[in-house]
Amino acid sequence: MKNILLIILFIAFSCRKESSITSKPPTNKYFDRAVLFNQNNSSDSAFYYFNLSKNAFLKKNDSLGTARALVNMAFIQKEKADFYGSIETSLETNKFLKNDHGVTAKKILTSSYNNIANSSNSLRNYDSAIVYYKKAINIADNNEAKYICYNNIGDALINQGKIKSAKKYFKKAILADSSDNYSRALNNLAKAKYLDNKNYNPLPEFNKALAIRQKINDGDGLNSSYETLSSYYFDKDKKMSLDYAKKMLKEATQNNSPDDQITALKKIITLDPENYLQNFENLDSINESVQTSRNKHKSQFAMVRYDVEQKNAENQILESRSFKQIVGITSLIIVLISGFFWNEKRKNHIRQEKKKEKELEVKNTELKYSKKVHDKVANKVYHVMSEVENTSDMNKEVLLYKLDTIYQISRDISYDDNELVPEHNYSHHLSKMLKSYASENIKVPIIGNQESLWEEVSDNSKVEIFYILQELMTNMKKHSRADKVLLDFSRENDLIHISYSDNGVGIVTHSPKNGLKNTESRINSIGGTINFDTETENGLKIDLSFPAKN
Repeated sequence: MKNILLIILFIAFSCRKESSITSKPPTNKYFDRAVLFNQNNSSDSAFYYFNLSKNAFLKKNDSLGTARALVNMAFIQKEKADFYGSIETSLETNKFLKNDHGVTAKKILTSSYNNIANSSNSLRNYDSAIVYYKKAINIADNNEAKYICYNNIGDALINQGKIKSAKKYFKKAILADSSDNYSRALNNLAKAKYLDNKNYNPLPEFNKALAIRQKINDGDGLNSSYETLSSYYFDKDKKMSLDYAKKMLKEATQNNSPDDQITALKKIITLDPENYLQNFENLDSINESVQTSRNKHKSQFAMVRYDVEQKNAENQILESRSFKQIVGITSLIIVLISGFFWNEKRKNHIRQEKKKEKELEVKNTELKYSKKVHDKVANKVYHVMSEVENTSDMNKEVLLYKLDTIYQISRDISYDDNELVPEHNYSHHLSKMLKSYASENIKVPIIGNQESLWEEVSDNSKVEIFYILQELMTNMKKHSRADKVLLDFSRENDLIHISYSDNGVGIVTHSPKNGLKNTESRINSIGGTINFDTETENGLKIDLSFPAKN
């Protein structure tokens, strides 16, 4: 439902309706101006001045003020459906609150967790959403806020089909004192009971929630009730279902909630075939308007957030300087790899002449070496090229050292993989590799990659996961044209889950690249699974899982 954005008061935060974080200090002239624009529903201007406010706080080393400005920027991005950008800005907010345990810092952190949860929920990353709702609950300073989060956890569980678990959270949420929060929990609890038992009659609770929402004129709540009742009657009474869908459309139009208008029209199109063309044209018009508006805002936010005009001038200098370096690196690597394969071909020819019975062993050796060349030479080359491209003043000595490392690897392709598994801080080593693919145009937020996640995981599994993720990032950089990449790590009992998603062009499933084939064989070798979601409308989503102990 439509969110009410940024009420500039420090009251109990809502897990669906975010409020701007304010307290007397810290503030500055840019922040105060941003607040005025936001109160007048000028979110683009508000975002611009919150960004100026953040920069001013940074110059004064004011971490709390910086976090305060950033979390408001994250709220605006989420409200305008820039969900990846919103998550990234909230994660940046959290970095400035690490060493501050004051009341204001806790409120900002609570709202930041809540914003990550809401954005993840909108992206249908329900596991991540639940994790961050629980984090918000753990540091929330009032019960009403907790009840709202309980409701949202229940809603996410319903989306996952976990109805019985959802009911437990709705029973906690229904203890809310405020009418809008109580009616929301009441409606959802009745829906969960009905989904769990089709013989249950939810209508008394549905109607009670609707009456409360009508009394307090809760537009978002009315949309929710009408949608619930329309769905309930869909297979029981088509006329009643259509009536409630039309009521939802009318309310959503009055509240200027295009997402709810789209939901209502989809139901009406199915229930009212006589007016199909008119309703479909209306749906198509609203949907096109929403997408155009959201794409516009994402572009505007990116331009403001990263000061693109200034960066472009810097990038022209950087590209000129980097081009010669990249050409030199590429030429060197071609020579190294060509020499390696020539040498391998010569040795294999000798082996074949001497012992025909070892032909199968030779082929396996070739496959092994080819895989290592791809992972250890080609990916390292691309890794170094990416660093050169994104580092304006790379030290010549550092560059020579990296090239020498690649040279040594190409000479002895069977070297030990232990360099990928340091004795300590594997998570830091992994994040450093992933972040090396980030640039001014490609953002790579990482969630959940803590050192504790990798406890008891074997060195072999760590090596395989490192190469798998390196291959996915290289494929993204080469082919996907994505500008947002999100990696979400979690651990459930003795199973580790890694979710990769980007907003690029996706993948051609009937003709996978060799590198992506390698990822399947690698994950299989450690008893894991990998799933490529090719049905998603935009970008690519990949889910990996493997046992922590093997």
